[in-house]
Amino acid sequence: MTNDDYNQCLWEPTRERIQTSLLYQFMVQISEQQNRLFHDYTQLHRWSIKHSDEFWHQLWQFCNVIGKQGNAISYCPPNSPIPNKDRRWFPEAQLNFAENLLAHSAALEKQDALVFYNELSFSDTNHLQAQQRLSWQQLYEQVAIVAHYLQQQGIQKGDVIAAYMPNIPQTVIAMLAATSLGAIWTSTSPDFGTESVIERFSQTQPKIIFTTDGYIYNGKHISSITALALALPALPSVKKLIVFPYLNTQPISQLLLNSTPLPEAISLSTWAEMEDIVETPHLRFTPTAFNHPLYILYSSGTTGKPKCIIHSVGGTLLNHLKEHQLHCNIKPKDRIFYFTTCGWMMWNWLISGLASGATLILYDGSPLHPQPNQLWQLADKEHLQLFGTSAKYLETIEKQKLSPRQECKLTQLDVICSTGSVLAPEQFDYVYQNIKQDVQLSSISGGTDICGCFAIGNPIGAVWQGESQVKALAMDVQVYNAEGDAITDQCGELVCCNSFPNQPIAFSQDPNGEKYFNAYWNTYPNTWHHGDYVSISHHGGLTFYGRSDSILNPGGIRIGTAEIYRQVNPFDEIVDSVVVAQQYQNDVRIVLFVQLQPNLHLTNSLIDRIKTQLRTQCSPHHVPAKILQVNAIPRTKSGKIAEKAVRDVIHRRHVVNTSAIANPECLEEYRNRKELQ
Repeated sequence: MTNDDYNQCLWEPTRERIQTSLLYQFMVQISEQQNRLFHDYTQLHRWSIKHSDEFWHQLWQFCNVIGKQGNAISYCPPNSPIPNKDRRWFPEAQLNFAENLLAHSAALEKQDALVFYNELSFSDTNHLQAQQRLSWQQLYEQVAIVAHYLQQQGIQKGDVIAAYMPNIPQTVIAMLAATSLGAIWTSTSPDFGTESVIERFSQTQPKIIFTTDGYIYNGKHISSITALALALPALPSVKKLIVFPYLNTQPISQLLLNSTPLPEAISLSTWAEMEDIVETPHLRFTPTAFNHPLYILYSSGTTGKPKCIIHSVGGTLLNHLKEHQLHCNIKPKDRIFYFTTCGWMMWNWLISGLASGATLILYDGSPLHPQPNQLWQLADKEHLQLFGTSAKYLETIEKQKLSPRQECKLTQLDVICSTGSVLAPEQFDYVYQNIKQDVQLSSISGGTDICGCFAIGNPIGAVWQGESQVKALAMDVQVYNAEGDAITDQCGELVCCNSFPNQPIAFSQDPNGEKYFNAYWNTYPNTWHHGDYVSISHHGGLTFYGRSDSILNPGGIRIGTAEIYRQVNPFDEIVDSVVVAQQYQNDVRIVLFVQLQPNLHLTNSLIDRIKTQLRTQCSPHHVPAKILQVNAIPRTKSGKIAEKAVRDVIHRRHVVNTSAIANPECLEEYRNRKELQ
């Protein structure tokens, strides 16, 4: 099945919207400088690939990046065996990440920089942390205070600072303070347990950890201090723990006494102690090289110990400016929101919105508690221009028959972004029928590996059902078959055939670069292999079918798991599902597990309807050999279906890293199923 099976245009921008977009302004600028006329996105994209050095140089100027660019745009060592892998961008440049994110502080002094909500914001409560607003001036001053404190603790350029924090303003402040000094930032969300914390932070060796006394989710105040305290003896690099009393239920010292005492080598401070100074210090920004480490992000860890992926200051900044301004049309004073935790790269993506002068709306808690429509109420109240979420969230509220457009005006909402998993064609229809008709729906895809997107939105182009709009600018994205040939309107492997600034620098604890090479460069010569199974339509849109390592292959027919989910998950009776391939009689067979609505049981009638749907809408090859009921579907903490874990369990193999799964206990009901013998 390819894009043409649901080739329907759902939205097109007006001429006014096109001509007022930043992408259009960029096209005009390039047209004037290159003395040639760019008529559409396709022409601009081709030019950005052919002249990628010039593209990134012009983007630096267009986005007013603060720093010294230098004379060289890119450099590759002579006789490099893998030029795209070894290319270094802006090798002479000097800049500071935090300085660029705070660049609008003077011009927008009294405007909101950060607006914070949590579950308590939608209930009858006056809890201290239910809502916060920080102006640009307040944000700047808070960053100066924390940066001054970190300097007093001896933090220097290149040191690692970690956070075990929810998505609250203090996390943003701590990150900006750390990066203003040229330190490296790494974070995970507080729902990660002790083992997960050790797996991540033991590899990245932070000197200081920021944390809170807990977090809020689904109506519960959950302590996280114990899990971190238990991890600290295994983290000898840590010298200080800084705690923000988010829940504020007990004194921090008492909480630690009630859990596990800190190792003697670690000292304790609270957020209030940092703020206890006579006057706000001057904020100085430490210059760093373009390719200086900025972030360490973690892979999901479902196939083993999480990879620690190091991203650069300049590559991250420049790519996020491109994605925000050219692909999402984010302008100064726009208000943007993404539902994310600090353990997902979309948090890093969201925070970079400050560099475009946008106001960030932060949220901590469940998106559906205490009210299922609360995020859309937030969008209405805060006049959001961009609303970002996961495909699973859109599927969930569709099943709940929520229709935000009936309760919310959403007059300022221009862009809805979806990522995390494949956005099914039915969710495209749902957005336009039940949320807003005149909106750019951007199904974006890339990931932790590049802290950005290969497939993304296009504010001057159409939205087609089931497709990501376009390949990202200056990214030579192709689909390859097994022989390494580029194909169109067929399913294959997502690759990128050129170098780009936001390629990761390296992996932690990979001194020879062997793990890095094998992860991305070992499949096709001099070509980034991303591991997604996709197709590109004749008009340039991308359709995603799942991860390549989860492809189903019954009888030699390659089937993406997303093809199954698109047909199965819309059933009213089904809450969620996971499909895997089981080795069986010298071949593989498809096994589908379904989680049903409460108090429902899998009947022969429902099984027959599922099989008929797959047979008629896809092919007989898509019909599962077995359909079985389970109580829950295992997902990673970032919301992705843990297909490999299910596959390992049904084959009686050891699941390598259950700590990466949000609900690992549910795997037991997949084990030793009589139906699969």
